[in-house]
Order: sequence, then C-alpha cells, then structure tokens
Amino acid sequence: MSINLRTVYAFAREMYPKNSKEIIQYGTAGFRGKAEFLDSVMFRMGVLATLRSRYREGSVIGVMITASHNPEPDNGVKLIDPKGEMLESSWEKIATDLVNVSDQELEQHVAKIIKDNQIDVTSSSHVYVGMDNRYHSPRLLKAVADGVIALKGNVREFGIVTTPMMHYFVVAANTKEAYGKPTEENYYEKLITAFEKLRNDRPENGNYRNTLIFDGANGVGARKMLQFIKRMHNHSLCVTVINQGIGNGKINEECGADHVKVQQRSPISMPAVEPYTRCVSVDGDADRVVYFFTNEDGQFNLLDGDRIATLVAGYLMDLIKSCEINLRIGLVQTAYANGASTDYIVNELKVPVSCVPTGVKHLHHKALEYDVGIYFEANGHGTIVFSDNAKSIISEAAKTNDNAKTLLLIIDLINETVGDAISDMLLVETILNHKGWDVKDWSAAYNDLPNQQLKISVQDRNVIKTTDAERVCVEPKGLQEEINKVVANYKRGRAFVRPSGTEDVVRVYAEAATKEDVQQLSYEVGLLVQRLAGGVGPELVNPSNAHL
Repeated sequence: MSINLRTVYAFAREMYPKNSKEIIQYGTAGFRGKAEFLDSVMFRMGVLATLRSRYREGSVIGVMITASHNPEPDNGVKLIDPKGEMLESSWEKIATDLVNVSDQELEQHVAKIIKDNQIDVTSSSHVYVGMDNRYHSPRLLKAVADGVIALKGNVREFGIVTTPMMHYFVVAANTKEAYGKPTEENYYEKLITAFEKLRNDRPENGNYRNTLIFDGANGVGARKMLQFIKRMHNHSLCVTVINQGIGNGKINEECGADHVKVQQRSPISMPAVEPYTRCVSVDGDADRVVYFFTNEDGQFNLLDGDRIATLVAGYLMDLIKSCEINLRIGLVQTAYANGASTDYIVNELKVPVSCVPTGVKHLHHKALEYDVGIYFEANGHGTIVFSDNAKSIISEAAKTNDNAKTLLLIIDLINETVGDAISDMLLVETILNHKGWDVKDWSAAYNDLPNQQLKISVQDRNVIKTTDAERVCVEPKGLQEEINKVVANYKRGRAFVRPSGTEDVVRVYAEAATKEDVQQLSYEVGLLVQRLAGGVGPELVNPSNAHL
C-alpha cells in the first residue's frame, strides 16, 4: 500500500482549508472552539489518529467530537489512546503543531511526523469516531473520517455516543473483546446486567427509594439514559429524564452538571418534586455527574464529585475488608476538592489521599499506582480503576467468598476507562441502596466548607506559574506571599489561583468557615490577581459594599 501525501494536501486545500490564524493548543480536553473554525482541525486530527494507530502497531485509536459542558455553538475533538487513556503528552505537542501549520506547509509537516516517529505508512490503521448531538457534529465527523481516508486508514463511525462509550469501544477492541464488545448494545448489556444482579430484586431498602430525576443537559446523555431505561427489567430503577434535547432546549443551557455545580441551583425544566428527592445532572457528553436535592424549605443542596468519592471510598473499603483480602486503596483529588471532604477521607475513612494538578489525565495516572484507585474531580468527573493484581486476587477470593463475587460485579458496573456519568450514577445508586440511605443520610457524613470560584480576566494567563499540584503560585513573584497573608485572616481559610487552560483568565478558588468569609476571601484574592497579574476590565466589587 502506497500513500501519496499530496492527497492530504489536496483534501485540505479543496475541502478543509484552514480559515483561522489564531493559535490553538491541545490540552486535557483536546481542541475546543467555535464550530465554524474547526473543519480543518477535524480533518487534521483524522490524519493524526491514522498516524497514531500505525505508530501503535495497528491499535485502535478513538476520536471523539464534543465540547462537553461548553455552550452549543462550540465544539471540539480529542483523541483516545489504545488503553482508553488520554492522548500521550508528547503527542499533544505534535497535535498542536499539526493543526497550526498553514495549508501550504501541511504536506511537508505530515512527512516530518512520519519520519520523526519512524511510522510505517504501509501498515494497517484503525480509527473509531463518535460525536455528541450538537447540530454541527455530523459535518465535523465527516472531516475526521476524510482525514483518515486520505492516509488510507480504516475508519468506523459510531454516530452519536457519549464520550465514555467511545473510550469503552476503544478498550474493548484493543483487548480483543476481553473488556467487552465494541458495540453500543454490549455497553448497555454489561452495565445493566451488573447493576440488576447487584440490585438482587430489592429496588428499595431502608430510607432508599427507587426514584430519580435525571437532567440530561439536552445532550447525548439524555438519549442514552432513555435507552438504558428501555432495557432495564422489573423497574430496577425508575428514572424521569428531563432536558432531553427535544424542541428548543440547547445543550448545557441552564442545565447540566456544570451549570448545577457552578450556579448552585437546579436546572431548568425541573418538575415539582417532594423534598429530598434524589436528582442527578450530567454534562453534554455524559462524562460528569453530580447529585442535588432540595429540603423542606426549598433550599438547594449539592452532592458533587467529592461526595461521590467519599461515598465510593467508604463502601469499597468495607467491601474489601469483608472479602478478607489485602489491597492497597487510595483516593486522588485536585486542589479543588473541598477541604472538609479531604479531612473526612483521611481522618474518618483512613484512606490515603493524593493531590495532583487539575485534569483527568493526571488523576487517572496517579490512580493507577494503587490496587484500587479512586479519583473524582469536584465537578463530578471520575471513576475507579482496579489493577490486574487486584482483579486476580478478587477473582480467587470469589471462589469461596460471596462478598468478593459482589466486588466482581462492582468492577463490571464501573467504566474504568474514563469518567462515565451513567456508570458512576448506577454505582452511587447501588451503594445508597446497599446502605439503605437517602440523600439526607448521604449528606450527613460531613459538612462542606463554603467555597467560591471566580474567573479573573488577564492580558496573558501564562504569567501565572504554579507548583505543588497547582496549590502554590510561584509567578508572578510576590503573589503567593500576598495570598498567604489574606488567607491567614480567615478561619479554615484556603485559596489558590491557576491559569485557565483555554482562555486568558485566572481561576480563583477559595473556601472558609462561613459563606460571608469565603465571599470576602475570594474577592481579596481576585483583587490581588487583578493588581499583580495583569488584570483587565473593571475592578472587582467588594461584596461587603455590594448592598450600598
């Protein structure tokens, strides 16, 4: 098989010319931006995925077209490596360079990638492509597929799927179906089978009730949850799906996990429900999940990724002990984890905690160091990974221990490849049912510290440099010292700043003992960023003067 790189150039020039001179960078979320500027990016990512597959000796590489929790006009693309992990870091730079070269330089640049990485262009290449339900996704999927075809790769299109489903398909294919079959139907079957066996014909227990409101963010998660419901037996979980993406509802607009988490309020289209009804929100591509409820006074209460992590960690600790096996369990968080959750995990659950920089790839990598690694970001993105050693020990114990059999079903219920909102939700429902807990029981485990996040516009976000898992700012010099002075004035105060990965803003996180304190602390830290890190726009308003 011979490949003429002029074909790549011809495709790009005629069908997918580069129409933006703005430099874009491949990050944790891949490439994101306004959809009208992404056609050339998509084509080139199809080319790169084909090369990556050949570099990995014919392994399947995934391409997911989504902008996750971003507004509807946006879209994006990210590559999935053979084990379901994010694209290898060294190839993130290759991706960035590839999409930013001009059309005239493209042929030569592709040739350089092939030469530098010693890629055999005559070998086979396999690329899986999926997309979310944004109206421009089909056009962008075609661009990716054309990029694969231009280099004579093999492409399999899955249509509209969640991001976690794409990761599942890639791992299933590359494990020769040991993990499962790379089909949508097998994905449903594997999770539902495990969930219903764990349910054991007992849909309700103690304070746990078998009803749930599911906010689908007008995204693909709503569609797939409806498919789950169709396939579930005996009303094993009674789910009402809102924000299904039907009619005028726009993806992530006033709904979804990010909206609920950041705005601290229920999504649009919420029906009237009894106090303490369990409600769950996923994001646009269904890789984040948060729970929420309102009490008898109508007060909103959030159960975020930190709450899910502590619930899962406590359950798995107890289950592993009951199996009478010795496994090293650990929980991975970022600096955004609420301080109260970290205290609870360390002091009450006695589970080791590691803190890593923001980004799923950092959490997943660290979790792999444990026999059982649990990781969740506060935004609700996370999963649990089990080492091969752990699975072997559990399988052996299951020959004589029923609790170990339960643990094997838990492993089947979990999508280990990446954060999966629906899989994580089914796991939470399993644990709450087992414990006989409602949301009041769950939220009573510990009290979150009040916290607040701000975004400060700056001339150049790159002036902010951090260390210690983003908890300490080392540049601009003097900023961290000023932050420390401010934080020292507040009981249980904590704050950090970090640059955004996608826009020229600096993100501020603060927590303190009271709501009033955290509002003032976040204001003071935000003001320091404006004054010492090149802030632009109007100065922040002091919350203590807001009523004047």
